[in-house]
Amino acid sequence: MNPPSSDSGEQQARREAAAWLTKHDRGLTAAEQDEFFQWLAADPRHGAWFSRHREGWNRLDAIADWRPEHGTEPNPDVLAKPTARPRWLRPVVLVSLAAGLALMGSAWWLRAPAGTPTVARAETGGYERRVLDDGSIAELNRGAEIEVNYTAGERRVTLRRGEAHFIVEKNPARPFVVLARGVAVRAVGTAFNVRHDGPAVEVLVTEGKVQVSPPAPTVSASSVPPSLPPPLVAAGESARVPVAADAAPQVTRTTAAALARLLAWQPQLLDFSSVPLAQAIDELNRRNRIQIVLADPASARVPIVASIRSDNLDGFVGLVTRAVGLRAEHRGDYEIVLLPVR
Repeated sequence: MNPPSSDSGEQQARREAAAWLTKHDRGLTAAEQDEFFQWLAADPRHGAWFSRHREGWNRLDAIADWRPEHGTEPNPDVLAKPTARPRWLRPVVLVSLAAGLALMGSAWWLRAPAGTPTVARAETGGYERRVLDDGSIAELNRGAEIEVNYTAGERRVTLRRGEAHFIVEKNPARPFVVLARGVAVRAVGTAFNVRHDGPAVEVLVTEGKVQVSPPAPTVSASSVPPSLPPPLVAAGESARVPVAADAAPQVTRTTAAALARLLAWQPQLLDFSSVPLAQAIDELNRRNRIQIVLADPASARVPIVASIRSDNLDGFVGLVTRAVGLRAEHRGDYEIVLLPVR
């Protein structure tokens, strides 16, 4: 890409792009995200300068990641001049820029004073991603509900119903415990999935280890024989814990295929690198109940350069309509038709 000219308008666009990049780095609010989209669509120079600033920012990050133990000299690719993009790719590159920002709007902070329970839930038709006040992440499958109660000595989350995946920030002095129907899943820093499953609770560990404790016995402690310590469940293993007291957890190894199937409800980041628009739409349709219909055959082969979450249909449609020159028409609850602009 050739650098924009240096007139006053270009200088203003350059300064505004730098300001937006700074806001992007610390995270956009919902209002700022809408304002950014409006700014991006107002002038093609805005996207050009934002792209250039972002490339420079990413290259500085790569230099910062270099350490002497990686070698006596940094990778020459870190300092290499960026390859210019063909002019015909510029409009759709904006999909990548703005779609990446749209992802940030899907996660928000769930904060409350220590010791004050807070409740979060996912609607019956959607997925929610919540960032807790310690930086841990709770991903809620549709219909799930959690209650968060953090104290100075413990981070406690109760899964009231449904299924949730947790990515836990490490803090050995402040354990992270998920409770589900009397079953306690204890972690320090790891990632795991918990699901209500009829007469049992399913725990699937995707990273690290967790300790799984079954519900407490219902009879008096004096009549209960000494029990074994709660089992540790490691990454790639799952535990099925009956909610009936005195039943031992069943720990099994999980195959990669089974792991992918069990976590298929989680949205994934899709990377499109010069992928035809029709192919990108097919990939999104395969993963969503709402279907996108491309009613403009002339746009089917337009290349899309984008990184977008698989459930971010509104962001994808909104940005493609701007970049490619289409209009969107919602037909019923489960169909979005992309048509030529009248």
